[in-house]
Amino acid sequence: MRILVTGAEGILGRAVREWLASGNTLYLWGRGEVDVRDKDRVFAAAKGIEFDAVIHAAAMTAVDRCETEFDLAMATNRDGTRHVASLATDRGVTMVYLSTDYVFDGTKSGAYLEDDPPRPINAYGRSKLAGEEVTRETAKKHLVVRTSWVFGEGGANFVDAIADKLGRGEAPEVVTDQRGSPTYARDLARGIEKLLRLGTTGTVHVTNSGETSWHGFAVEIARFLGSPLPVRETTSDRFQRPAPRPQNSVLSGERFQALTGESLPAWQSAVHDYLGRRSARKGAAA
Repeated sequence: MRILVTGAEGILGRAVREWLASGNTLYLWGRGEVDVRDKDRVFAAAKGIEFDAVIHAAAMTAVDRCETEFDLAMATNRDGTRHVASLATDRGVTMVYLSTDYVFDGTKSGAYLEDDPPRPINAYGRSKLAGEEVTRETAKKHLVVRTSWVFGEGGANFVDAIADKLGRGEAPEVVTDQRGSPTYARDLARGIEKLLRLGTTGTVHVTNSGETSWHGFAVEIARFLGSPLPVRETTSDRFQRPAPRPQNSVLSGERFQALTGESLPAWQSAVHDYLGRRSARKGAAA
């Protein structure tokens, strides 16, 4: 496949570059090359290249910043998405839009299905839901991929934050009352490729298998690293942040499994793989 990738410098973009390069032709747009908020620039940059699909990973993902800079979040996550979707329709190709578990309010007791009604409780979730809506309105062929708690090389993420804190001899304090499905960008990239090759359209949840709390996530990181430090427990009401977070962010993987015949690896295995690679990178750089 020939795939145009926006947000190529982010965590998912880097995973796509690394894991989809073999067997595909990739056209990579980072923030420095193309500002998706500029429709003319989007169309001008696409002149002279042919592609079969667009993976639109460019987004404003700083959840708390979206709360205070909502206009910028909407300009990026809604308007920028509309411009990329317009390009996809102009070329007659599939548009893959990366969305989030934060389009849900977190009040459901079980895992969220693709057809559950979205009710975001923060500005980031509202801007990403707006991106979903313009994708469905604008792109004739579209695939909305919702994911959650993404970690990987190339950007700030929870795994690095906890590992770095433990490395400095600090005992992290992490909330126990928010649950979700940690997702390794490498596995997410491969999952998207599988769906594209199947010609999938509509909405699909793609996360690593299983679920945990942020505290459980941190405990697994500490366990793998062999840290003797405790991971202290706290709750959301004691750990105030500008943007509220849904208490339940678990996304069901049933549709992905039905479509592909498989599930992504367990989140624990994904964390181990990432931390092992992280250690190897640090060792090579030393």
